[in-house]
Amino acid sequence: MEYNLADLFESVVDVVPDREALVYIDHPGTGAERRLTYRQLDAAANRLAHHLIDAGLKPGEHLGLHLYNGVEYLQTVLAALKARLVPVNVNYRYVEDELVYLYRDADLAALVFDAEFTERVAGALPQTEKLRHLVRVGTVADGAPALDATAFTEAEAAGSPDRGFGPRSADDLFIIYTGGTTGMPKGVMWRQEDLFFAGLFGGEPAGEPVRRPEELAERVAKGGAGLTFFPAPPLMHGTSTLTSFVAFNYGQRVAIHRKYVPEEVLRTIEKEKVTSVSLVGDAMLRPLVDALHGPLKGTDLSSLFTVSSSGAIMSETVRDQLQALAPNVLILNNFGSSESGSNGKATDDSGPEKGFRLEVNERTRVVDPVTHEPVAVGEPGRLAQRGHVPLGYYNDAAKTAETFFQKGSERWVLLGDMATVDEDGIVTVLGRGSQCINTGGEKVYPEEVEQALKSHPDVYDALVAGVPDAKWGSHVAAVVQVRDGAHRPTLDDIQTHCRTRLAGYKVPRQLVITPSIQRSPSGKADYRWARTVAAEADAG
Repeated sequence: MEYNLADLFESVVDVVPDREALVYIDHPGTGAERRLTYRQLDAAANRLAHHLIDAGLKPGEHLGLHLYNGVEYLQTVLAALKARLVPVNVNYRYVEDELVYLYRDADLAALVFDAEFTERVAGALPQTEKLRHLVRVGTVADGAPALDATAFTEAEAAGSPDRGFGPRSADDLFIIYTGGTTGMPKGVMWRQEDLFFAGLFGGEPAGEPVRRPEELAERVAKGGAGLTFFPAPPLMHGTSTLTSFVAFNYGQRVAIHRKYVPEEVLRTIEKEKVTSVSLVGDAMLRPLVDALHGPLKGTDLSSLFTVSSSGAIMSETVRDQLQALAPNVLILNNFGSSESGSNGKATDDSGPEKGFRLEVNERTRVVDPVTHEPVAVGEPGRLAQRGHVPLGYYNDAAKTAETFFQKGSERWVLLGDMATVDEDGIVTVLGRGSQCINTGGEKVYPEEVEQALKSHPDVYDALVAGVPDAKWGSHVAAVVQVRDGAHRPTLDDIQTHCRTRLAGYKVPRQLVITPSIQRSPSGKADYRWARTVAAEADAG
């Protein structure tokens, strides 16, 4: 047995077959739900895997998942892994041109898609010559384009519920496409063994990783049930799928909703006795806090042990509000990326005053981006990680060469985040180098300014972008969403507030009030949108 994700999942199924593995709430508030044991989920994945093999798909070919959250999403990932196909996540917000780019860039041979996306899939299909097999989830709406697609229910019915697959490898691939908020999305190629240790903590997030593949099931057999993991963001966001697999590696339960509805998330936490919720930053956490102050006041959160964020920072202000409502909950700002898996977690004193400070794992360093040598204490560099890292970007040799490097006997990945390190090894993340604003010769990282803005009592959400400026080169612009019913702050209000937390050159020189902040479905910042909004307002 190797560190192959399908092999590992099957080993867990064999020791806890009748334990509940997945509960899915279809339309929050309707009561519609599905529950599957490990045995049932395994059989469902086997059925789809056999259908895909019978349809002529070969090991190593790429299978796209153009789906909302659902049983079908995790079932399809497992089916791909079982059949030695490479699962590829597809952003369901993409329009036709973006889908053409991703389908072609990823060399998709097959696609499982929600019927709701039929028109977009039909528009992209003629330009994606390698895509030859379609499986459709759900019912096609009247008037939708005709597609030669197999209904998911038919694919399931045709496939065998038994395993009967050939041997698999730790080298089998798993591709995670990045969000593309700062450029075209890129497919990060992971060997499954590397992803198991870097993204799934080697089967043990809170302790020692397993030392051999068989040990995973042995640990599950010795432990009990009782934990429920609730990845609230879309499963097409890599973190949510990986969170689900962390739970499966524990032999525990996963709860998912079709879409993110804060009030229904809280109801599910109470009803299903959820122990761990994963979110993406304030965009998802703040509505939960608002609901707990309002219509869901008094919700029983006694089962909840952790609330974590990855992909965006939970601000100190909103964390404190949740902590007051749920004093026994451990709130974690985790730090990682599609290219590195997990790097570490924020320190307790991380916030607007000291910055976003991290306790990093022993594989993470701050290095000079040119020499790749560790930087001196206090000197800026780029975060990098060694050991279990991806093979590179699919179909992008140039970007792979820029991002991945060999040092001695180890492979490294150079992340996009600028950072410094102190004498105790604590890393302070300055921000994404690609988003850095050069104003009057000084460097400003948007994330730091956003933290200060979100601590203002009238600010609900905010993004920061650089706008061309004849005098300063660029100036700092704040794009702000105001709280419902709150005072509409002026630029002077914002500047006065920020000057108590930021150096003068970091204080916004422009304020744009917008009805809402545009983010990805997973809550990640859309800086291209923010720059456009700020530049248009400045020109006006």
